[in-house]
Amino acid sequence: MIKITTDSTCDLPSSLLERYKIPVFPLGVVKGGRLFRDGENIHTADIAAHVDAGGDLPTTNAVNAADYEDAFRKLTEHCDAVIHINIGSAFSCCCQNARLAAEETPEVYVVDSENLTVGTGLLVLAAAEAAEAGKSVGEILALLESMIPRVETSFVLDRLDYMKKGGRCSAVTALGANLLKLHPCIEVIDGKMSVVKKYRGSIEKVVRDYVWERIQNRNDLDTSTVLIVDTCSGDELASIARDVLHSDGRFGQILEAKAGCTIFSHSGPGTLGVILLRKT
Repeated sequence: MIKITTDSTCDLPSSLLERYKIPVFPLGVVKGGRLFRDGENIHTADIAAHVDAGGDLPTTNAVNAADYEDAFRKLTEHCDAVIHINIGSAFSCCCQNARLAAEETPEVYVVDSENLTVGTGLLVLAAAEAAEAGKSVGEILALLESMIPRVETSFVLDRLDYMKKGGRCSAVTALGANLLKLHPCIEVIDGKMSVVKKYRGSIEKVVRDYVWERIQNRNDLDTSTVLIVDTCSGDELASIARDVLHSDGRFGQILEAKAGCTIFSHSGPGTLGVILLRKT
């Protein structure tokens, strides 16, 4: 048996994690001087309430190598191999720590997703399905290697105050964006985040335009599955994205997820992303 594992930034819904019995390593979230475990004893609503009340933006901590090694050893007692898929190494040192642990644990293979949130999650699902189908370690690793450059992760932001608090944009940039109702579209390209476009208007209009532009006139997409992820407390933005994808009529499966605390701490509320897979 091959066990697929990942970290909490994959943002897959618990129903899918349970369906494929995927263990998740929670990243640390430091809020108000206390260390929490992403998705276990802290949730995005806790962060939003803390920041809205004037608190500092929480910081996030990678899973350390010792915790990885301990968990890998326990897992390999009950399976033939472990394939662990991490958030991209450009975003966190989780992958580096997991690889250090894997050096001490036989039959553990660490994969750098070069992605984040359900962009990583898409790879985790593919690996879990392949393992369930009886594929070998080599076959699963080859599948992931072929998929990683084809995953297309992008998202639009409603507000930039979390980015500003986290030092990822200046106060002037954030103020200007708010005054002009600008919403940046960020895409993961070659394992790093880049601003590829700026939309203007209400976030509802922006989401509709953004999703449509990501899929229109595209014949290079694998339309079997598309994923939506957002940081909203409700369904307000996901429903817009869902309607656009349904109206396109090509996508066989539309999976939806809520971003966890790690992603939320960097993007803030009102962020929505669409994850696509290119055929080649």
